[in-house]
Amino acid sequence: MSEHWKQRPEGGSRFAILLIRGIASYGGRMLSRLLLFPITLYFLLVRGPERRASASFLERVHGRPPGWLDVARHIHCFAATILDRVFLLSGQFEKFDLRIHGAEALHAEILKGKGVLLFGSHLGSFEVLRVLSRLRPDVTVRVVMDRGQNATLTGLLDALAPDIAATVIDAKQDGATIALAIKDATDAGALVGVLVDRARPGEALKPVEFLGAPAALPSGPFLIASMLNVPVVVSFGLYRGGNRYDLHFEPFEFEKNIPRARRRDALAQVQQRYAMRLEHYLRLAPFNWFNFYDFWSLDEAAAKPDRALAQPAAAVDDGERSRAG
Repeated sequence: MSEHWKQRPEGGSRFAILLIRGIASYGGRMLSRLLLFPITLYFLLVRGPERRASASFLERVHGRPPGWLDVARHIHCFAATILDRVFLLSGQFEKFDLRIHGAEALHAEILKGKGVLLFGSHLGSFEVLRVLSRLRPDVTVRVVMDRGQNATLTGLLDALAPDIAATVIDAKQDGATIALAIKDATDAGALVGVLVDRARPGEALKPVEFLGAPAALPSGPFLIASMLNVPVVVSFGLYRGGNRYDLHFEPFEFEKNIPRARRRDALAQVQQRYAMRLEHYLRLAPFNWFNFYDFWSLDEAAAKPDRALAQPAAAVDDGERSRAG
């Protein structure tokens, strides 16, 4: 289970994923949800690492060994949110009971006109936050996402909404390029969604206390946020079963332009504070945790020097100087 999350193969063949998308598109949500049961069974029987990771997490969060039904519920919840991406990307929001919490705070940050960084995670559905395009059609929504991860599924879903796919900032680029793309987007007033709970291989990590044990969060997104003079909002799209999603938004304030001399300690405090908010929402909906690997493995979380963070920071600084010049 200590295997890096990017090394896990994509689940399901292209034909199977295409079939599911076709049934969802033409048969509707009720019919396509029947497919969730064989999908859940497949992961229970075939995908051993994910099954064991689920059991380990559920034991940690519930304080007891989970049964097969607990693991099945966890996988089923994940599969349901993946299926719902078909309908969300197609703009079929009317199929869902969407309950929004903290929308006023988000609107207040948008009105500042500086762009907004939206910090998300693999807790619940990040895709459901596309509802923002309906709430605020005047605001461009962009997402930082690794298009190479689960490439088959991503490609088939992109075909449903090529206009949305075109706005994605590809996370497989180097840190400096990503940082500049985020800066350019926020400078244009966009709302940029970033998943901040997983790191790519070689990315700087910082241990935090999470669910009673040390875990590691990537440092890059927090560094970029500290370098940009834009508001930050944490967001979670919790799946509540059936067709219900609870969308939560809350401002996440922290110091900007932190001096290099105390950057490491200051960012560590920010990351710990984010871990506390992530744990709060995780406990509201524990079956929404979709990190199916050993999240608490610290094999790659050894302290890295500040130069591991220098590339994105320098990119943002260079972007500021080029605009000033």
